[in-house]
Amino acid sequence: MLPKPKLRTSIQPPPGPSAKLVLPPEDTSTNTNPTTFNDAMIIRKAVFIDEQRCTADSEIDSDDARSWHWVLYDNSTATSTPVGVIRLVPPPQAPHTHLTEPQTAVAQGAREYDWAHEPCIKLTRVAIMPSFRGLGLGRRLVETALEWAAMHAADIDEAVAHTAARVKSSVTPIPWQGLVLVHAQVDVEGMYAALGFETDQSLGRWDEEGIEHVGMFRRVVLDK
Repeated sequence: MLPKPKLRTSIQPPPGPSAKLVLPPEDTSTNTNPTTFNDAMIIRKAVFIDEQRCTADSEIDSDDARSWHWVLYDNSTATSTPVGVIRLVPPPQAPHTHLTEPQTAVAQGAREYDWAHEPCIKLTRVAIMPSFRGLGLGRRLVETALEWAAMHAADIDEAVAHTAARVKSSVTPIPWQGLVLVHAQVDVEGMYAALGFETDQSLGRWDEEGIEHVGMFRRVVLDK
């Protein structure tokens, strides 16, 4: 029987728009990532690119610089090993048509962000290294991010204001009221349902990198 892992969690605040974020290169001397973000990318590369065959070019996106990232480490040995990751993207989110009808959205000049609906945070890039699956670590990371969000609504609203200023939005952002979105791969829909998320059937199902997804929501109570 394998020894029970000794786990700790580390948070990476938003790296910011000036950060030069890259996939971890073999030559570490050219790596400009913040340390915790780099550990997150080691996991994301192993799971999404190497295992699930997602496109490397799209793994780092425009949300990474404005998001919070958590990395779960195993400290069972002298070397602290990154084993799990989750990303919290603050509002605003892209209009849903960017996912379901990307060509139409571009042709019609759809906005980069949806300012019209109630703002929601989005939990994404949840990944666990293969040898640490089956231990409930995905659930642990989701709960960690949700607990943090409930206590940091002001930080989330500040991030929204920064985005609004960057894109020169004329819309006054609505304060975040606890709505949480996940774009869940269908094979983990049950895990999110057990965490209180409900599938929004109106969003339909769509394909991302050859993997079918559904949209799920829940609301957290803010600790004001």
